Amino acid sequence: MNEPNEKALQPVEAAPTPPAPEPEAGPEAVPPAPSVESLQAEIAGLNDRLLRALAELENLRRQKEREIEETRKYAIANFARGLLEVADNLRRALAAVPPSGENRDPLLQTLVLGIEMTEKSLLSLFERHQIRKIEPKPGDRFDPNLHQAMFEVPTDALPAGAIAEVLQAGYVLADRLLRPALVGVAKAPPAENAEPTARGATVDTRV
Repeated sequence: MNEPNEKALQPVEAAPTPPAPEPEAGPEAVPPAPSVESLQAEIAGLNDRLLRALAELENLRRQKEREIEETRKYAIANFARGLLEVADNLRRALAAVPPSGENRDPLLQTLVLGIEMTEKSLLSLFERHQIRKIEPKPGDRFDPNLHQAMFEVPTDALPAGAIAEVLQAGYVLADRLLRPALVGVAKAPPAENAEPTARGATVDTRV
């Protein structure tokens, strides 16, 4: 009796299971495109912010220019106030000199000439730096922005509120007051039965 074939008795191996096919990759998720209206609104917002920033820069530039101009224009204000007393003293010295005549001392004449030249040079310097003298005259209207009333002068010769006397000239630097002119202001004289008002009484400068 024939022996069984060994190969025939061996178990048959199962065929390997093929791997499962990988799922095909689908298209990636794409966010929806912004609408035209939203883009226009965003552009308008950016334009508005840009315009505001430019306006702020322009305002800042103008402000700095004004500050620089004021600093340049008024930087000498304190120094100029100190020179006003010099100008006053020169004018007082000239006013104290008696009128010229043939018998005037030559030395005095030379001194007067030197004072006059000094005053002229000082006033020329003032003019170059926009320092202007305020010299009101009797009869001019009182201006509280330029004049300081020191007393009232009862008189019929001038209208009430007009300048009657000038004690000291004033000065302005460009459009800024350095020193007001000191003046006396006219007022209507009191009635005959009224007590006279003393010189130096309170002045109503609201005229």
